[in-house]
Amino acid sequence: MEFEPMSMGNDVIEFDMIGIGGGVVDGAIDIEHPIEDDDDDDRGGGAGVSVEIHARDGDMNLEPCEGMEFESEEAAKAFYNCYARRVGFSTRVSMSRRSRRDGAIIQRSFVCAKQGFRVDKAKPSCDGDGGRVKRPRVETRVGCKAMLLVKIQEESGKWIVAGFIREHNHELVPPDKVHCLRSHRHVSGAAKALIDTLQGAGMGASGIMSALIKEYGGINNIGFTERDCRNYMKSSKQRTLGGDPKILLDYLKQKHAENPAFLYAVQGDEDQCMSNVFWADPNARSSYTYFGDTVTFDTTYRSNRYRLPFAMFTGVNHHRQPVLFGCAFLPNESEESFVWLFKTWLTAMSGKPPVSITTDHDRLIRLAVTEVFPETRHRFCMWHIFKECQEKLSDVLSKHPNFEAEFYKCVSVTESIEEFESCWLSLIDRYDLRENEWLKTIFADRGQWVPVYLRNTFFAEMSMTQHSDSLNSYFDGYMNASTTLQQFVKQYEKALESRYEKEVKADYDSINTAPVLKTPSPMEKQASEIYTRKLFAKFQGELVETLGFLATKVEDQELITTYQVSKFGESQKSYLVRYNVGDMKALCSCQMFEFCGLLCRHILTVFRITNLLTLPSQYILKRWTKNAKSSVMLDEGTNNSLNSCRESLTQRYNNLQNEALRYVDESAGDEEIYNVALDALREAANKVAIAKRNSDKLSIVNGPGDIQECTIHLSHANTRSQDHQLDTEKPLPLDEQDRKIQSLSRQLEHAEQKCEAYRANLLSILKDIEQQKLQLMVKVQNIKFGLKD
Repeated sequence: MEFEPMSMGNDVIEFDMIGIGGGVVDGAIDIEHPIEDDDDDDRGGGAGVSVEIHARDGDMNLEPCEGMEFESEEAAKAFYNCYARRVGFSTRVSMSRRSRRDGAIIQRSFVCAKQGFRVDKAKPSCDGDGGRVKRPRVETRVGCKAMLLVKIQEESGKWIVAGFIREHNHELVPPDKVHCLRSHRHVSGAAKALIDTLQGAGMGASGIMSALIKEYGGINNIGFTERDCRNYMKSSKQRTLGGDPKILLDYLKQKHAENPAFLYAVQGDEDQCMSNVFWADPNARSSYTYFGDTVTFDTTYRSNRYRLPFAMFTGVNHHRQPVLFGCAFLPNESEESFVWLFKTWLTAMSGKPPVSITTDHDRLIRLAVTEVFPETRHRFCMWHIFKECQEKLSDVLSKHPNFEAEFYKCVSVTESIEEFESCWLSLIDRYDLRENEWLKTIFADRGQWVPVYLRNTFFAEMSMTQHSDSLNSYFDGYMNASTTLQQFVKQYEKALESRYEKEVKADYDSINTAPVLKTPSPMEKQASEIYTRKLFAKFQGELVETLGFLATKVEDQELITTYQVSKFGESQKSYLVRYNVGDMKALCSCQMFEFCGLLCRHILTVFRITNLLTLPSQYILKRWTKNAKSSVMLDEGTNNSLNSCRESLTQRYNNLQNEALRYVDESAGDEEIYNVALDALREAANKVAIAKRNSDKLSIVNGPGDIQECTIHLSHANTRSQDHQLDTEKPLPLDEQDRKIQSLSRQLEHAEQKCEAYRANLLSILKDIEQQKLQLMVKVQNIKFGLKD
């Protein structure tokens, strides 16, 4: 027989029963195990079996019988202990037999905990009375004969039940008291995590037990006693972190002495070994100035049972690589501790809060974020919610295998608030979960984790359903669940160096390699020159997708036109794009640009059909560009001025073209209107020709060699202005005065345009210098890495 998974309170047992068999090994040495009383067990929380159950529904009602076979002695022990829990008694190992040939155990005897009789041995007391024990103990052994004897089969290596006695000579424990028996007492991993959290918040053992009783629906479902809880809390404070926390403080002091820009802070007294500690190196602080718009406070150690209570502030750089903004060592967790940590971190980041922050779904963290970052959009990690779902709704998932997939679809696939809320109500009604407290709680918090509520805020994610933990793998390969504090201090700098090397390599690739273009679009070429390789690949994918999309005009107001955009053949699934032609601004109902800072295929489709050939400057976020860390690019106004000369030409061209197209659309339908429009266009063409003849030719500055030419043009313009000023001293006819004013106005406009071009040229030179500086830095780093190798 083979057993499938099955839950049994908080204990988990594993056994594999494989059938009935014969022959055992003879000739061995008997070993008697010492007897320990239940009431003397002050350790608690560790005596119970802690391996997983494997059993099918109904098989747990089996009782042992001679001939049963098991894969191992542990499997046999687990089966007997599981049987004992169901019946109502505690078990222990009584006798073992080892082979005389090689010393291997060949026989085990599992007995009722009340087997045999205790023989008191004289123990000297504290006051010197040698004939008395220090503390008289209650008699618990009553000579019970119940037992299970298993022996190993020499041929197959399997363990077979060679003897079984069912009857007990004492009353058995009812189901609501069985958790008090020693072999069934076990503090599970989930319970430990909750105890650690509540203990960190300053709660005592009694309060923690009350919370556990409420959480698990009764004390008999917890699986251990308050004594076990107290013992675990005591050992939790004493358990080693793999080294003295002073190692970390000494390291941080040394780094600060080497570079004062390396900041660290301790909550409370530095002499307290278990104090909370925060630190941020100079690179982390510098990275925040470029990429600190969205931050994740990562507390992976809580869910993954890491030995080190280590948390970090992270984000993503312009290559979508994880970037570090600071670290924290948090042996003590409370609302006060989180508030201290967030305030300290914010100070280290020059007091500038992020636009958005993502954290675990935790009440204490939420309160601290609300206090320290009142203007920051706070999001709970959606994948942590899904993980909670597996724990909180385990009974629902076991009864309804399809629920988890439907739950995920409801949260991740719905595209509007109305659609989500309708889907949610339908789901919980279908599975009769309206009264489930956990579902009520997360539905009340839906604005902080469900994607449709968060699309209007920047989180730097390319997908609404992306697992945020994938962005927070900064120490992957350098830290795991068994890492000690001493090991971490050594691995920390290796991780920093590896991450920096990867960023330098990505910088080099973006600057020195050109991506393959898939369309003749000037916009694609423009994007390939601006974005990093990683971001361009995403933009290129969106741009190529527009070839399969249609845009239909559904509303045309004076300045804003609304389009319905859908994929060819999928008109039932469409998006609305509102486009302002004059400002070249567009808003899409999918809100991809607001969420990740990259234009969606729907807006790009509208740009394509309206003949907008290049990306407007407002849709190029500098944090995604190759020059994201360039000082020239830090100021938004500077960035706008840099492209103003080219963009003004593009904008004027697009405005004229769109106005002309609108004029044509309105005039072509009627012959009389058509004739009027044609005459008006001819008259406009004549006026343009006259203006062109009267206008000086505008010289466009393209590079450093044109600076002198620009200066000469400006000098000539100033000379002509002075001549005109002298001429105006003589009385002129009114018509001639008007012509002079128009001519001077045009010359002034030309002078301003040339000044603008000159300024743009200087900024272009600065940009080239910054790019050369970046290239040199990359080459120097590559040489350094080569020397290390």
